Amino acid sequence: MEPQNISEVSEFLLMEFSEAPELQPLVFGLFLSMYLITMFGNLLIILATISDSHLHTPMYFFLSNLSFVDISFTSTTVPKMLWNIQTQNKLITFEGCIIQMYFYILFASLDDFLLAVMAYDRFVAICHPLHYTVIMNPRLCGLLVLISWVVGVMYSLLQKLMVLQLSFCADFKIPHFFCELNQVLQLACSDTFFNDMVLYFAATLLGGGPFAGILYSYSKIVSCIRGISSAEGKYKAFSTCASHLSVVFLFYCSVLGVHLNPAAPHSSRSGAAASVMYTVVTPMLNPFIYSLRNKDIKGALKRFYEILGRKGQLCWGK
Repeated sequence: MEPQNISEVSEFLLMEFSEAPELQPLVFGLFLSMYLITMFGNLLIILATISDSHLHTPMYFFLSNLSFVDISFTSTTVPKMLWNIQTQNKLITFEGCIIQMYFYILFASLDDFLLAVMAYDRFVAICHPLHYTVIMNPRLCGLLVLISWVVGVMYSLLQKLMVLQLSFCADFKIPHFFCELNQVLQLACSDTFFNDMVLYFAATLLGGGPFAGILYSYSKIVSCIRGISSAEGKYKAFSTCASHLSVVFLFYCSVLGVHLNPAAPHSSRSGAAASVMYTVVTPMLNPFIYSLRNKDIKGALKRFYEILGRKGQLCWGK
């Protein structure tokens, strides 16, 4: 069959989680609940860090950026999936697929970069506490976030432009619940060698680089903690990075579990289900991880609720 030029492609067909009609309401309710929890939890983190002056520190500046990225990351895929379930229409336009793929790559990259930046922040805080405010000054913090955005935007744009050069065959069925780059490349009739090389190179450099930075930061953190004489000092130092370490473990284990699972390429449904871990579940759990064991966040949220309560009483009084 002759390949069809990319300009003639109008839509793709996305996969459903379950082909059983009776399970569709359950799937819809489950993902809607997770999406709303993700939105509400991460918005609370952002509002708490903005409204409370006690949280105007580098660590919470990066955390609020991570919460924004998590909201955006989940919003890239889940609303479209919910719409498809509700309307019983699995189609996505070609333009919509390209846009979804672009923002998915962008926010996945930002998640990776911000976790590495936060690991560096914890390294400076624990290993160089006396110079922390000097090193992690507002200019450097803003620059680290800006660099993360610039690299993420440039890489996403590169992948988008490269996909636009491909030709596709008549089979437009994507075996995933969103337009995942690797799945889209497998539908191409034209040669994807250069695309694959860029994908593997980026996975090594943009994925492995931040991960190596995280490992290096924590190796230094462990060495510094071991040098602390008191058990209380060790516990206090470790507790400041326990939440971040939990998020890193959850994110990378889910990502590696999907991409290194030998069964995933042969079972599109199991691969899609596994992808839910880092596209939906991890962003949903992050606010709980950072707030449940964090006294600063708990205090800020309590003060935020009190302010809302007072404003509500004044409105009712009027």
